[in-house]
Amino acid sequence: MEKVIEIHDIVKNYQVGSVIVRALRSVTINIEKNEYVAIMGPSGSGKSTLMNLLGCLDTPSSGTYILNGTDVSKMEDDYLAEIRNKEIGFVFQTFNLLPRYSALENVTLPLIYAGVSKVDRETVARETLVQVGLEDRMTHKPNELSGGQRQRVAIARALVNKPSIILADEPTGNLDSKTSIDIMGLLDDIHKKGNTVIVVTHEEDIAKHAARIIRLFDGEIAQDYRNENYKKV
Repeated sequence: MEKVIEIHDIVKNYQVGSVIVRALRSVTINIEKNEYVAIMGPSGSGKSTLMNLLGCLDTPSSGTYILNGTDVSKMEDDYLAEIRNKEIGFVFQTFNLLPRYSALENVTLPLIYAGVSKVDRETVARETLVQVGLEDRMTHKPNELSGGQRQRVAIARALVNKPSIILADEPTGNLDSKTSIDIMGLLDDIHKKGNTVIVVTHEEDIAKHAARIIRLFDGEIAQDYRNENYKKV
């Protein structure tokens, strides 16, 4: 299978005052195209640090990260931003929508950064909002939407550039249980259509949607295994 992510011997250290915090210690992971992976771990395990590295929001202290054949380990911020916008769609717990923008305007933002023309980006953004079930909410601003609808807008924004990877950080953390099930169902559908999906979570119910579960502890991989109960329809 084609690998979309190859990280080898990744170390990430932070300096806090005079203390060196070792957030990740020699982590090695390969993720194949169209895999569905959950990354789990308690607070302080390194899962947020790993997510930031996978999402090209940060670079490692040492080790290599190959993303779709490109070594991004030591890239400068400008190049990282370009790769990030093209390759990775982010879904955050707090939605990160611009409050003064409509759902449609929020979804077009990655296309603006990608240099897509106004006519084309509106067309693509509309199609993507239809895909996530928000065809009747395109002109609504975030404060006029429910939590679940806001997360659907965020997922549409993540999808709009047709990235190779969807990276979801605690995607149901601010939602009630029924809405959480709906949002995870949407991520399941996105995976079935061909996207690689990586979910970072501390919730077992969310992780069980994934075909593979990676558990971190103290900056190291404690477990990496196939989810025996996973069923891809």
